[in-house]
Amino acid sequence: MDRNTVIGLLLMAAVFFGFMWFAPKDKVELPAEDTEPAPPIENVTAIDSLSPSELKWLVRNIIDNGETVTASDSTTIHRYSTGLINLTSDGNYVSGTVNVDGTDLDWGKVAAGDLSGMTAQQQRKAIEIVREASAALGRYGKFAQFLVGKDSVINLENDVISLQFNAKSGTVTRAELKKYDTEYSPDETKTRKEKVVIFENGTNSLQFQIPLSQEIATGDLYFVPNVLNDTTILMTLPIADDAYWGLEYTLPKGDSYMLGIKVVQKNMAPYIESNNKNLGIDWSQQLIRQEKGKMFEERNSALYYKYAGGSVEHLSENKNDGEERKAKIRWIGFKNQFFSSVLISERPFNTADFQSQVLKDQPYFLKNFQTQAQVNDYDWNRNEAASFSLFIGPNLYPLLSDLSDETIADENLQLTKLIPLGWSVFRWINTGVIIPIFNFLGSFISNWGIVILVMTFFIKIVLFPLTYKSYRSQAVMRILQPQVKEINDKYPGKADALVRQQKMMALYSKAGASPMSGCLPMLLQMPILFAMFTFFPSAIELRGQSFLWAHDLAAPDAIISWSGHIPLITDYFGNHISLFCLLMTVTNIIYTRINMQNSANQMPGMKWMMYLMPVFFMIFFNNYASGLSYYYFLSLLITIAQTYSFRYIIKEEDVKKKMAENAKKPKKKSGFMARLEEMQKQQQAMLREQQKKAQRR
Repeated sequence: MDRNTVIGLLLMAAVFFGFMWFAPKDKVELPAEDTEPAPPIENVTAIDSLSPSELKWLVRNIIDNGETVTASDSTTIHRYSTGLINLTSDGNYVSGTVNVDGTDLDWGKVAAGDLSGMTAQQQRKAIEIVREASAALGRYGKFAQFLVGKDSVINLENDVISLQFNAKSGTVTRAELKKYDTEYSPDETKTRKEKVVIFENGTNSLQFQIPLSQEIATGDLYFVPNVLNDTTILMTLPIADDAYWGLEYTLPKGDSYMLGIKVVQKNMAPYIESNNKNLGIDWSQQLIRQEKGKMFEERNSALYYKYAGGSVEHLSENKNDGEERKAKIRWIGFKNQFFSSVLISERPFNTADFQSQVLKDQPYFLKNFQTQAQVNDYDWNRNEAASFSLFIGPNLYPLLSDLSDETIADENLQLTKLIPLGWSVFRWINTGVIIPIFNFLGSFISNWGIVILVMTFFIKIVLFPLTYKSYRSQAVMRILQPQVKEINDKYPGKADALVRQQKMMALYSKAGASPMSGCLPMLLQMPILFAMFTFFPSAIELRGQSFLWAHDLAAPDAIISWSGHIPLITDYFGNHISLFCLLMTVTNIIYTRINMQNSANQMPGMKWMMYLMPVFFMIFFNNYASGLSYYYFLSLLITIAQTYSFRYIIKEEDVKKKMAENAKKPKKKSGFMARLEEMQKQQQAMLREQQKKAQRR
C-alpha cells in the first residue's frame, strides 16, 4: 500500500468521526410509569382444547366402555362417570360435568373455551382430566372406571388372627397375630409389648394381573366391598350389570390361621384379551423384624417354595438371590424365623420368578421378597376359576404338621419344612423323638425351663448304657497303658511297625478290649447332640418364655451388652455376653480336664487345643438361643456327675479280674481278624524278601 492511499484512508476516517461528534442528538422522553397492575395469570385467555382426533376418541371410548342408558326422550345415550367426571354422549357430541378442585364445570363450556364461570387454569385442568380419562378408557376399557374411587377398610378376625382388607387393591393389607407378642420395637423406651404384626402399611402386596390390551394390576383398582357374613367378604369389580370380577375371602372361626381366597367372576370373556388363558399373580412383602437379635433372625429367614409333587426348596438366607422356575409350584412361602406367610394354590403355578433382597441398612425390616407367578389354562368363562389359601401364622410344628396332612390333589404340603430341623437323620430324630417328648412334657409343665431340665435327664437316662460302656472302655485302656508302652519300647521304628501292631492286637484281644470301643458309644450320641442344636433355635414354644435370668429362651440371655460395632468380634460374637453360654463354656473346660485325666493316651501337642475348643464354642454359641446353651450346660453337668460316679462304680480291681477271666477263655478269631492276620503275614514275608534282595546287592 503506497503513501497516498494511507493518507486517503486516514482523511476518510477523520471526516467520519467528526460527523458523528458534531451531529445533533434527539432527546427521547420515556413514557410515564404505568401504575395499573398486570392482570392475574388465571384471567389470561390462554386455554387448552382437545384436538378433533382426541374428541373423536373420547366419543368412541364413552360409547364402547360407558354405561348404556335411556334418556328422557327415549333415546339411547352412553354415560361414563367416575369421581371427577360425569359425561354422556349420543354418538356425536359429549356433554356433562368435570369436577375441578371441588367445582363442577360444564363440559360444553370447557370444550368451547368459554371462560364464563371458570378461570383459564380451571379450564386447562378440566381438559387434562378428560384427556387422561379418555386415555385410560382406551387402555383399560371397562376397568378404567375403577382407577379412581373411595378407599375403605373391612376387618375379619377370629380367636388367633386379625386381618384388615382395603377397597383399594381388594386384598389383605394388615395381619396381626393375637397370641404372640413382638420381641423387638424401634422405640426402646416402650415397656409394653405389642402384638406381632406380619405386615401393614403397604409392606405386603398381593395382586392379580388382568389381561387387557394393556395389562392392569388389581392393586391399582378400587373394589366394591361386600360383607357376606361374619367370616366371609367379597371384593368385586362390577364391570357391567351382568359381568364382574372379584375375590371372595373366608376366615374360619376358632383358631385357624388359614385364609381362603376364591376368584369369582361372571361373563368376563368379552372384556379381556380373548386369546389369553393365563392369570398372573404378583406377590411382594417386606419382612418385618420381630426378634431382638437381628443377625440370627435374618439368618433364619428366606423365601421358600414347593414343587408340585416334589421337594421344598428355598433361596439363600445370607445374600441377595433369585431364581426362575418353569415348573409346577404348589406353594410359595415368605418365612421369618418364627412366622410365615404361605400362598398355596389349588392348581399349581406353572411358572414362578423369585427374588430375595437382604435389607442391610433398615433396622425395622429384614428382607424384601418378590414373586411373579402364573396359572395357565385359566378359564375366563367359569364362575369360580381359581382358589388359593393364604397361611399367616407361627412356625409351630404341630400346627404345620396338621395343615400338611390336609392334602391338595393327593399331595402332602410338607409345610413343616419351613422349620429348619437339620439334615435327614437329625430331622428324623427331632420329628420322631425330640418334638413329641418336648410337647408331651409341655402339656403338663408350665415352665419351659423345667421342661428342658426334665428332657435333658430323660435323654441322659436313655443314653446311659452307651455312656457307661464308653467309660468302662476308657478304664480298660488306661489299665493296659503300661503294657502298651512296653510294646512300643520293645518294637520302635517303622521297621517293626507290623510286629508292634500284631502285639497290640494280641494284647487287646487277650484283655477283651478295643481302642474303638470307647469312641463308638460317643459317636452314637452325636446325632442327638446335633439334633438338639437345630431344634432349640427353631422352637417357637420357647419364644418369649423366661427362666431364671433369661427373659427369652429363644434369644441370647445377655448379662453384659455394649453399643458400637467392633470388627470381627461383633460380626461373630455379637455385642453382648450370654450367661448360659458362659456357664456352658466353664463347664466344658472342667469336663475337658476330667476327660483328659481319664484318657489313656495324652498327646502333649493336643493338650492346649483341647482347652481351646470350649472357647471356640463360646464364640459360636454366644448369639444362639439361651435355651440351647442351657441344655448343653445341663448335659455337661450331668456328664461330669456320671464320670465321678463311674469312678466309684467301676473298680480297677474288678476290671483287672475281668481281663484275667477273658485271657483264660479261648479266643475264636473272627473272619475279619483272620483276614487281617493273614494280610500282616503276607506283608512280613514281602518285607523279608525285600531285605534279602537288598543284602545280595
